[in-house]
Amino acid sequence: MALNFTLLFFTALIAGGLAYFIPSWEERLFKLVLVFAGSYLFAITVLHILPELFVESGAPTRMGLYILLGFLLQQILALLSTGVEHGHIHHPSQNHQGANLGVWTIMIGLFMHAFLEGTLLSHDGALVHHMHDHAGHEGHAHHHHGGNSNLLFGILLHKGPEAFALVAVLMTAIKKRWVFVLLVIFALASPMGMMLSHYLYESKILGGETLNVFYGMVAGGFLHISTTIFFESSPDHRFHFNKVLVSILAFGLAISLEMLL
Repeated sequence: MALNFTLLFFTALIAGGLAYFIPSWEERLFKLVLVFAGSYLFAITVLHILPELFVESGAPTRMGLYILLGFLLQQILALLSTGVEHGHIHHPSQNHQGANLGVWTIMIGLFMHAFLEGTLLSHDGALVHHMHDHAGHEGHAHHHHGGNSNLLFGILLHKGPEAFALVAVLMTAIKKRWVFVLLVIFALASPMGMMLSHYLYESKILGGETLNVFYGMVAGGFLHISTTIFFESSPDHRFHFNKVLVSILAFGLAISLEMLL
């Protein structure tokens, strides 16, 4: 748990720091990194998160509903954040009042997304026991997907470009000293989601079924983000060899680590 907290926090802090201290960055290179991270995130969602969710939930249709709700929720969060979580870098507004409002909506959307994302890592892979009423089975035990190193790596890959894009946007809207403050707040979002969900589960305030709702919604959010990255990386619908190659490499790495870990 402590290791996950440290990795999540400092990955966001370091990646955001790159945009903070190196304002002259190569957009083409950033987009390739973004495609790699999006491809990896899509791969682990399909290979790892979704299969475990459907097997462990005991109610595939209901879990599918949670995933769809998560997809729609991410659409709403993307409206607030204006797509920063999938690498969309833009200027919030030209006037001071509009810029301040834009910064707050971006932070709210990104913080909520990152907070929910952290719930996937809340139990360090320990067995989670909870009761099911379906099919007359009780005491169903399952492995929590949060303990898988492949999943953690995928979230860290996503966290880096996300923090970089956030700082790049904030640098155009507010004073530099506030950029770092907001970066720290964002960097704490996923660790806070992880720690709070762990505490609520261990304190028996939240049960396994409730956590499954969060997991399904996060998976739906991952599907939204990763597919949006694919679409935005080729807005002209042309074949881009470098981007296809990067996606293939990301898929290959995700498959290899899923088999090995």
